[in-house]
Amino acid sequence: MNQKLMDENMHKLFQAILSLKDLQECAHFFEDLCTVSELKSMSQRLEVALMLDKKYVYTDIAAKTGASTATISRVNRCLNYGSEGYRAVIDRMKAGKHDA
Repeated sequence: MNQKLMDENMHKLFQAILSLKDLQECAHFFEDLCTVSELKSMSQRLEVALMLDKKYVYTDIAAKTGASTATISRVNRCLNYGSEGYRAVIDRMKAGKHDA
């Protein structure tokens, strides 16, 4: 992660997320932590990443998710040139290493 972003508070946030035990705890924590709009934005970006990984075209992604082409482009840039965060999650989801 960009060292300018990784301060003590960010470290605590990530440690808190890692401490969650199951899907229900995760949902409760994020519901308390985030606004509905923030949660919808994050879930939309993940869906965009999953669709890009499946080689969907931007127009289909925008139609299905409601994401702007700017959001789709940013997620695509992260998938191709980012910190591998989306890739790690997508690969684990494909392998079934998540609680659904």
